Order: sequence, then C-alpha cells, then structure tokens
Amino acid sequence: MTYNPAAANPLFGNPLRSRQDIEKALRDLFAPLLPYFSEGSARVRVDGAAAHFDRAAADLEGFARPLWGLTPLAAGGGEFEHWALFREGLANGMDPDHPEYWGTVNGIDQRQVELAAIGFTLKVLPHLVWDPQPQGAKDNIAAYLTHARKFDYADNNWKFFRILLDMGLEQCGVPFDETLTEKFLDELDGFYLGDGWYRDGNVRRIDHYIPFAMHFYGLIYARLGKDRKRAEAYRERAALFARDIQHWFDEDGGTLAFGRSLTYRFACGGFWAALAYADLEALPWGVIKGHYMRHLRWWADKPIAHGNGVLSVGFGYPNLFMSENYNSGGSPYWALKAFLPLALPAEHPFWTAEEVEADFDAKPVPLKHPGMVMQHSKGNVVALSSGQQNWQMRAGSEKYAKFVYSSRYGFSVETDERAYNAGCFDGMLALSDDNRHYRVRESNETAQIAENCLFAVWKPWGDVTVETWLVPAGHWHIRVHRITTPRALHTTEGGFAIPRADFNADTCTDETGRALAKGETDVAAILDLGGQRQGRAFRALPNTNLIVAKTIVPQLRGEVAAGTTVLMTAAMALPAGSEAEDALANPPKAPDLEALEALFGREGTDVSAILVPERF
Repeated sequence: MTYNPAAANPLFGNPLRSRQDIEKALRDLFAPLLPYFSEGSARVRVDGAAAHFDRAAADLEGFARPLWGLTPLAAGGGEFEHWALFREGLANGMDPDHPEYWGTVNGIDQRQVELAAIGFTLKVLPHLVWDPQPQGAKDNIAAYLTHARKFDYADNNWKFFRILLDMGLEQCGVPFDETLTEKFLDELDGFYLGDGWYRDGNVRRIDHYIPFAMHFYGLIYARLGKDRKRAEAYRERAALFARDIQHWFDEDGGTLAFGRSLTYRFACGGFWAALAYADLEALPWGVIKGHYMRHLRWWADKPIAHGNGVLSVGFGYPNLFMSENYNSGGSPYWALKAFLPLALPAEHPFWTAEEVEADFDAKPVPLKHPGMVMQHSKGNVVALSSGQQNWQMRAGSEKYAKFVYSSRYGFSVETDERAYNAGCFDGMLALSDDNRHYRVRESNETAQIAENCLFAVWKPWGDVTVETWLVPAGHWHIRVHRITTPRALHTTEGGFAIPRADFNADTCTDETGRALAKGETDVAAILDLGGQRQGRAFRALPNTNLIVAKTIVPQLRGEVAAGTTVLMTAAMALPAGSEAEDALANPPKAPDLEALEALFGREGTDVSAILVPERF
C-alpha cells in the first residue's frame, strides 16, 4: 500500500482552469461522502470525532454543508443524480417520529447554522427538494423551520442564517413573522465599520468570516433578496471590500492564514465566488476569476483529505491541534461555498473572461480596520498585525495575536503550554519567569496604525508592560519591543516557520544575534539588531504548523533584567534562491525609536478591531 495523492486530495490532478474543471472538482469532493449517508439519508457521519454540540447536530452538519456547492450546480443546469437522497433526508430529519430526526431547536443551536444551507436550497431549487414532497413531509418541514427561526441567534454572522432560512420559507409559501427578518438585517448593519469592512459581531475580531460569511451571505441576498435598497448597500460594500481583501491573497492563490475556522479551506475564496454570483464586477472579471481559480489551484496538491477522500479537519493536512471546539467531521464542507459560480451559465463573463495574473508590488498596504500592514513578495503575502484578539477559541492567541501572519508559511499553534523551551513562538514574543510556563500577547490595551507601521501596548502579566512597534522593511520586517518588568524574565522570539527537509538535510545557523534556517525550498532568518540574544534554529514539534507538518523556526533567546529593556528584531522568509540570498546579505538597520514614537504621536489612529470593550 503506497501513499496516493489523489486519495489525499480529490482536487489532485485537476487543472482547475475551466467551468468543466470546477464542476468535476465539486463532484469529486462530494463522491467520498456517499457511503456515509445514513439509511434514512438524514445524517452523514464521517468519523467519530466530536464537537461541543450533540451528535445529531453534527450529523446534520455533514448532511447540509455539501448543499452549498450542490445547489449552485443544479441551479446552473449541472447534472446531479442524488437529489432523492436529499429529499428523503429533509423529510426524515424534520419528522419528529422518525429515528433520524435532527432534534428540536430550543435556543441558540448549531442546527440554526446548518438550516441556512437548507433555506438557500429551498429558495433556489424548490422544484427539486420541496415540490415533490408529500403534504405530510411539507407540513413537518414548515413546522420545523418556522420553530427554529423563532429563537435568538449568536450575535455575529449567524444572524444571516435566519435571513437565508426566511428566503427559503417565503419561496415555498410558508408564512412566518417577517419582523424578525428585518430586526436581524438591521442588527447586521450594526457590525459594519466602513470601507467595505465588518466586524464578526461586537468583538475584537476581523477575520475570514468577513469575506466568507458577512459578504458571502450579503451577496446572496443582493441577488435573491426582496429589499433592493439593502441589496444595493451590500453590493456597494462588497465593491469597496474587494480592493482591500485581494491583499489577503498572494500571487499563487494562497490566502493569509489567520484567525479561526481555517478548516473551511477554500471557503476563503468564497468572496470571489459570491461576487460572480451577484453579478458584481467589483474588479475586472479577469482579475476576480484569477483570484478565484488560483486559490482553488493552491489547494490541489495538499493532503487535505483522509485516505478515503473525505476532507479532514485541519488546514494543509489533517490536524486536530488547530481545530475549534465546534469542528465535527462534517465541518470542512463549508469549503464548498467556493462553488457558488456554478449557478452561472457558461456564457457569463466570469466564466468567459481570461484569467488576469495578480498584480502586486512590494509597496506595503495598510489596512486600518483589521489592524494590518500587508507585504507582498514572491508566492507570499505577509501581514503585520495588531489590534485583534479571541479568548474563546482554542489557540486564540496564535490565531489572532501574533505580530505577523503569512500565506506561504502559515502559523503554528502551541501544543504544550507547560513546555516553554519547546515552543514554536513563530511571529511571537514569549516571556517566562520559571522556564516552564510562558506568556505571549493575548490582547492589546492600545493598538494604533500610522502610515505603514503598527503600535500596540500589551501586558503579559499585570505588572509587566510591553510596547511593540511593527515596521515593514522590504523582504524583512522589524519588531521593536520595550519591556518594563519588576523582575527578570526569559524571552524567546520566533521568525517564520519553514518546511523541514527529510533526513535533517536542512542547514541551520545558531549564533549570537542571529538564527538562520535553509531548507530544500525556503530560507528563514531572525536577527537581533542589538546583537545580544542567542540564535536558535528550532526544529519545532510535529503538527504544530498549519500548512506543513514539520518545520524549523529561527528564534532569538535571552534574559531581560528587571527594569526597562528595548529589544529590536528583524525577521524574513523567502523561497530559496538569489532573492533570498540578497535579502540575507542586506539586512535592515535598527530604527530610530524616538522617530517611531513621534510618528505615532503625530499620526497614530486606533485600529478599528480594538474599538469595542474586551469580552471575557
């Protein structure tokens, strides 16, 4: 038995250039699920891993999420031979007397999430899933859905789920209280920040849920909703957003690895899909299509599925360390949101346009709302980041509070909070007062942006204050930390995590003031611009990084004394080659701290992400 890349990724070998290729990709992604449909077709359970919600809700998740791709396929005239499965499953799952009943919604409930896909399908394909049902099944479906929508929904992107459900009920002629619909539409508008950006609720969190949820659902409403004034507002916001969010993608289609729910994978390209669905040429069609197709191709060679072809929980490979408490085996199938353009005819300009290559230059791009400064380089986009946090998610500090994130190098999650000496700490500064436990940035007391620089104040302990400035510097970036502490601390600061070669064939340099790692494909370095800390090219624990399972992280390690200490760090990573060697030969100079302080005193403005109270 040998490793089979096709079994580890249903997209493997697909050129992903044409509409036909995208149809094939969807069919290939769905086919491995067929053996896992229950006898009554209402439940899909692909493995035994659990989420925080009950098993019936997890099985509903496995049933409903493929509809995000299959519904557009049928709407665009594509053949799909298993609609009988979904008709039967809908009838049985909402029949309280059937053994595969999904369970009754009696409050905020995961079922509300999954019913959104069913609402979308009822709206678009009533002739396939509603009209053929016997009257008894219609009565059960109507009763189940109208009951579920009466309860409150989580105070974030979830509010769109009631909107989508209501569109389906209206299409099927089922009466409901429309005042609840309007209430949620108004509350969703309250999350809007301006310039196309939302928050995902009243929290310090502006992540991929903005493109693949807030805008994705808004653009579905823009095409299907009846409030045309509101629909136009969604279109205008998405057009603004497209100019910025394109900088979360690199020239190869990789997206910024940042935030929660990254197991949804190519749902990150769902924004480009939704622009097409809404017929919104926010950028030229060839540019939109290029971003969309490149993103799907970026995924095609990564082992994102189990050996049976079922998508795994993970990102670049199966990995429960990075998962959320709400991820069940069916969760990754939100990735099928990316197939929304299949609802469009082949002659739509999205499909007929020639792909336009990405046109990014090296000039930093400041993004005030998420608190980021984007830096493009070959096959990579790096985000310097300050202002976000998430204490609710597993590994929330790693997902939101690092200093830097990347599309090519991802980020790492720590797997042992009591193993300070074995921590990755890529893109982070870790501090320890016992060489066993550690603290990293979790939240910010201040987060500001000025020109292309970021500034934050954070407190790893109540009596320790760290002020951090982040400055782009070509292929490098610079971090300045001013640490004020009443006691001595040990520090470890990490650069980027790069792939580790087999047979320990990497070249590593550990010396005072510098750590360097050269692998088969990439080079990473970290420098102490003050020359005091010891370099360590650390071979990280396996399965910590999101994109590759084994990595090396250049680090700087050393003591800081009681009082005030200033640390200055430069870090970079690039594909191996002459450009990387040139960057190594021309490191940046230490910045003028007084000039940085003056810049923020003169021009510093709060990043939008921090402008809500902390939630515990």
